[in-house]
Amino acid sequence: MIGTGAISQMHARAYKNIGFELTVVTDIFEAPGRRFAEQHGAEFVSTYEEVCRHPNVDYVDVCTFPNFRIQPIEICAQTGKHVQVQKPISTSLETARQMVEIARKAGILLGVVSQHRFDDSSIFLAKALAEGRLGKLLQADCYVKWYRSPEYYGRPIKGSWEVEGGGALINQAIHGIDILRWLAGPVQELFGFWQLGALHKIESEDVVNAVMKFASGATGVVQASTAIWPGYTERTEFHGTKGTAIISGDKLTTWDVKDDSGDPAPVAREVASGASDPMAISLEPFERQFLDFADAIAHNRKPLVSGEEGVAALEIVDAVYRSCRSNQKITL
Repeated sequence: MIGTGAISQMHARAYKNIGFELTVVTDIFEAPGRRFAEQHGAEFVSTYEEVCRHPNVDYVDVCTFPNFRIQPIEICAQTGKHVQVQKPISTSLETARQMVEIARKAGILLGVVSQHRFDDSSIFLAKALAEGRLGKLLQADCYVKWYRSPEYYGRPIKGSWEVEGGGALINQAIHGIDILRWLAGPVQELFGFWQLGALHKIESEDVVNAVMKFASGATGVVQASTAIWPGYTERTEFHGTKGTAIISGDKLTTWDVKDDSGDPAPVAREVASGASDPMAISLEPFERQFLDFADAIAHNRKPLVSGEEGVAALEIVDAVYRSCRSNQKITL
């Protein structure tokens, strides 16, 4: 594992639960990195290059800020190690596409952590939509109206274009955008408005809105923010000619479908959400994604969330940002 910050703890716990061995870790801050290694029974090394070349590593998990992605992939391409990176895949589309190409040429797998693909709600809805249970899709929306404290943005790198690639859209709403793109299909065109530093002292957006048209003809809205106090559970909504499905947090909370037949919908009320606490999320989807990545390695197939899937989500984010900057409609 490269990087031992907050999300790394979630990953390490998930690995332990599924019986994977965390062999070696590194962090640019040595003291907390060594504490993390000791806590999880791993070896600590001082550089990411050592992780990528370590003989006891099957794949490298990159849990750093998104401006550090391509560097370990370049070394893993030489050593034949597979790579999984934390979302978003990168801060730039150019780098993301280079990452995919490097991995392809080297014959290594590249995965992007987008664990909500593995929620029961997402798995059910992917099958239900494919079976046409909602009819023709009319509208698909994503709402991420969260709150992050001033302390969250206390470090200058938080919310910066260079290190994080932006604000609420690329860091918080990227999960919802991935689900929207996966279930509703490609976005054809969009138009966006943002507010830069509306509440927080950051250079990027903490409020952003976009209207989208999907290739299928369906339309949709994306709203993302980290300035909505106290923070509300995120939702992705799918409205078709036969009915409506809504995912709130990690659960399917609405399934209103006319004359429905098929597997019963796993409708639930208790949800997990990072609306005000980034760590208030379930471990199980991480476990499922890590098992999928290992199975993809074992059977020489693409993981469910491959590098290409990470690029597809980033393309939407990039298009929204370009629209906000130019005040123009963007065609993807």
